[in-house]
Amino acid sequence: MSDTTATVEEETSPTTPVVDEDYVSLKTWFTVWASVIGAFIAVLNIMITNASLKDIQGALGATLHEGSFISTAYLTAEVVVIPLTGWLIQVVGLRRFVLTVSGIFLVATLCCAMAWSLESMLVFRTIAGFAGGTFIPLSFTVILTLLPPSKQPLGIAMFSLTATQAPSIGPTLGGFLTENYG
Repeated sequence: MSDTTATVEEETSPTTPVVDEDYVSLKTWFTVWASVIGAFIAVLNIMITNASLKDIQGALGATLHEGSFISTAYLTAEVVVIPLTGWLIQVVGLRRFVLTVSGIFLVATLCCAMAWSLESMLVFRTIAGFAGGTFIPLSFTVILTLLPPSKQPLGIAMFSLTATQAPSIGPTLGGFLTENYG
């Protein structure tokens, strides 16, 4: 009986640190939230452009047929890069990859706003599509890699909330931006 008592005392002694496997630091939650917001912005970008497509066509002097390539360029690039995202993260590393594609997406999207011709718009939209297409699988990678299994449903719920809100907000925001800022 003394052997059992000694074992129990050793396991529950006050000097033994207790590690909570479900604990998630604020830094990790910030990373998860940032990745989810990235996916939200990528979908929002598509919706804003689609809502403002006629005005964009008019500003660039593009026909209806030519203007349809503005959305197609982004979506095609996005579809091409989605399956490559996991491999690219392994090659480059998660942090470097996130920072690089975020910077590329930001610059390409700003260049879209300053496009001087249909051709420049298509190039910038394609680049933005390659960068923006990584945000959705990147968000899932961050959620499933950084969060413990007990917190992953909360991460997926965060993603789901933003994924359903972007298509709802996009047309309204696109119309507002087009009306007020051209």
